[in-house]
Amino acid sequence: MKTRALITALIIAIIPVLNSNAQQKTINIWPGGIPGLIFNDSYVEKSTTGEGFITRFEKTTNPMLYIFLPPKEKATGTAVLICPGGGYSALAFGHEGNAIASWLNDNGIAGIILKYRLPSDLIMKDKSIGPLQDAQEAMRIIRRNAVMWNIDPKKVGVIGFSAGGHLASTLSTHYAEKVYDATDTVSARPDFSLLIYPVITMDASFTHAGSRKNLIGENPSDDAIKRFSNELQVNEDTPPAFMVHSADDQTVPVKNSIVYYEQLVNYKIPSELHIFQKGGHGYGLGGSRDTQSAWPGLCISWLKASGF
Repeated sequence: MKTRALITALIIAIIPVLNSNAQQKTINIWPGGIPGLIFNDSYVEKSTTGEGFITRFEKTTNPMLYIFLPPKEKATGTAVLICPGGGYSALAFGHEGNAIASWLNDNGIAGIILKYRLPSDLIMKDKSIGPLQDAQEAMRIIRRNAVMWNIDPKKVGVIGFSAGGHLASTLSTHYAEKVYDATDTVSARPDFSLLIYPVITMDASFTHAGSRKNLIGENPSDDAIKRFSNELQVNEDTPPAFMVHSADDQTVPVKNSIVYYEQLVNYKIPSELHIFQKGGHGYGLGGSRDTQSAWPGLCISWLKASGF
């Protein structure tokens, strides 16, 4: 409860700064129509608001980008697509969305929050690719608008938390997979990945069961399990990654990050993994005095050392 209180206090403190200093825009990801849509007027998107800002989404039906740009004089040219977690059943839009955009802006980085569709057979012909469709198109939108938003199209990364980390690692390993008809040849490949206590695998022995069920179903095929076990999809073109996990995470086992990192090492992809002794799960930027609260500073140092 103390951790939750600290996270809430952190968000409340951060949002006014974000709203006053950042330039906010919103963009509809699919103005021409959502691919694979099943129209269902009884399926209604729900948002939760606290202290004047959205903290949670459920049953997302209208994918959007919430764009926060740092002042031009402070901008580094780097941008990060933000994928909040929530077990593929909700989006933790507060401490894994708005607060992250504010932190990035403070460091001269554009923070672009992805409100992605949560997998559902009620509104999707193939729920397993719905979030990936949104993430791919989001990356393309960022690059198409790079000049207008003062962004270097070669310095566009992705950050994901928990199930959002699964989406971020899916984008990093399936960026070239054709899951919809793109209107141009703009790349959806992230230049780097920031994976924070991520779900990586669909292997039942160490996945997050809720994320697996929501994404690929109660009784998925072996092919679906392999396809979305992203440690099995790493190759020589997978982006470098900065990864964070806590050894005492009882929600998403730390093995998720370990197996992905091991594959990055196998392919000689420059990456970094920090495993903290304590911290549990879902702490966003830190949220306590345990050592995992050091990760934001370590992340910025890694981005600078890596040329991003």
